[in-house]
Amino acid sequence: MTPQSPTNPAPKPPPFSPLPILGWREWVAFPDLALPRIKAKIDTGARSSALHAFDVKTWIENDQAMVRFKVHPYQRDSHRTIGAIAPLLERRPVRSSNGHVEERPVIQTTIVLGGQSWPLELTLTNRDVMGFRMLLGRQAIRHRFLIDPGRSFIQSPAP
Repeated sequence: MTPQSPTNPAPKPPPFSPLPILGWREWVAFPDLALPRIKAKIDTGARSSALHAFDVKTWIENDQAMVRFKVHPYQRDSHRTIGAIAPLLERRPVRSSNGHVEERPVIQTTIVLGGQSWPLELTLTNRDVMGFRMLLGRQAIRHRFLIDPGRSFIQSPAP
C-alpha cells in the first residue's frame, strides 16, 4: 500500500479492485466552505483542482496565513454568492491550458462526491469566463474513481 500524505491521501487500490465510476461532470460539495453543490468538470488533463473564486484577500491571523474569497457556485449566475474563509497553504504557480502561468492561492478543504469525502487541495482562480466553476483534477480522483467520459452525473444526479 502507498503511504498516505497530504499530496496523495488515497491508498493505492489492490489490483482489479472495482472503483466507482464518475461521469465527465459531477456535482460535488465542500461542506467546510458552506458550498452544498457545485458542478465540477472531471479533468484528467489537469493535475490540480481549481475552484472559481473572486474578491480574494489574504492576511495573517495568529501566525497563520488565511484567505477570504467569494464564489458564484452556479454557471451563468453571478448573483448568487457564497463567501468562504480558509487557511492558506501556499501560493503555487499553475500553468493553464493556454500556457499562461498564474500564481494561485492554495487551500485544503473537504470534498464530498459519490458518498465519499476526503481532503483536497484546491487552487483558487477566477473562472468567470470558463464553462465550469470547478475543475476536479487527476490528483483528486487518483485511486478513488474510474472515469466514463461518455456519461454525466453518475455519482451525483442533477438537481
